[in-house]
Amino acid sequence: MSLERTQVINFNSGPCALPTSVLEEAAKGLLNYKGTGIGLAELSHRSGYFGQIVNDLAGLIRTQLEVPPTHEVLFTQGGATGQFSAVVLNLLARHRLLYPELSEEERVMDYVVTGNWSKKASEEAGRLGGGVVNVVTDARTVSEDHKSFASIPPHTSFQFSKKPAFVYYCENETIDGVQFSTDPASPAAFPWESIKEEDFVPVVGDYSSSFLSRPIPDLARHALIYAGAQKNLGPAGLTVLIVRKDCLVDTDAAAKLGAQPVPITMDWKVIHANNSLYNTPPMFSMYVSQLVLEHAQAQGGMPAIKLMNERKKDILYDVLDEGAAKGLFRLRVEKASRSWMNQTFHVLGAGKEELFLEQADKAGLKALAGHRQVGGVRVSLYNAISEEQTEVLVSFIREFIKENAA
Repeated sequence: MSLERTQVINFNSGPCALPTSVLEEAAKGLLNYKGTGIGLAELSHRSGYFGQIVNDLAGLIRTQLEVPPTHEVLFTQGGATGQFSAVVLNLLARHRLLYPELSEEERVMDYVVTGNWSKKASEEAGRLGGGVVNVVTDARTVSEDHKSFASIPPHTSFQFSKKPAFVYYCENETIDGVQFSTDPASPAAFPWESIKEEDFVPVVGDYSSSFLSRPIPDLARHALIYAGAQKNLGPAGLTVLIVRKDCLVDTDAAAKLGAQPVPITMDWKVIHANNSLYNTPPMFSMYVSQLVLEHAQAQGGMPAIKLMNERKKDILYDVLDEGAAKGLFRLRVEKASRSWMNQTFHVLGAGKEELFLEQADKAGLKALAGHRQVGGVRVSLYNAISEEQTEVLVSFIREFIKENAA
């Protein structure tokens, strides 16, 4: 059966829904960009037209997230997984330049493991070597079954190294639905109080699944924030880096001192020196991302988007808690650590989860199955999902509770 776009709501976790008006405008540019008679994907990336897209996109990100002048906005490829490697290579090169006398055993990389993505990042650091991985905390140790990621652990469990080469965390764990709170008083907030500013330890935040959904707290204190575009920003293929300038180091000089050579397309200093155009970038993804940010700016920018996303997640969690109180749902994540973007839960009772997903699909509510690693149900409320669409889902869930709760 052929469906129209207006007949479905796409709750995919990524690549995810994008605003229809943006896609319509992008389709025009794909055929004929700004009256050139040439489609966007056919333009030279060395042309003035595309150079303007690079500069405008960086400017929009800088404005909407209030990126300070101490940081550069860069564009690359390889997604978050590519940065699992790039972070290790670039920041260990920086550390080697600062402390050439240290052995590899004395170069410690601190990883805060709160879900499957930070776990994968820490494993990649261990695979690459060049230093020792210290798991600052592992959220599985405080979960009920000691296997699941269900909360941000208490700050007393965080064991940071004395002076690590860097500290790494994932702000929102898409698979598990665990997220750090933006409220500094929350027990689920990132423990900035444990990291001394005077030590100037680089802090890295993977913001792939929450990028541009709300302001980034303490952005200036980060050495790097990175994000794959395919959640709130644009099509897959683009990775955004917000890098503090002191982390743009001469990796070749570090290699002469014993650091691992950094592949040139992963070298942040090379990317910066070439205005993100060392090689052909993901041009269409960047163009659509520019249109998405212009659309967001017209809606009121980050303040308006934050309020919209807060309302969306509140009405959804309210109905999920209602189902949990009636014994029909089990939410995977404790309240203080719940994600704004990715709500994960199980439907209890023989065959009821399959029934939920089947009925949702028939109702046009698409892509609600949980990640293959954890199963269950996952709702992804990225920016392009409107409040009205969220209310449609809430109404469906409320009716499902009415018909299936004991």
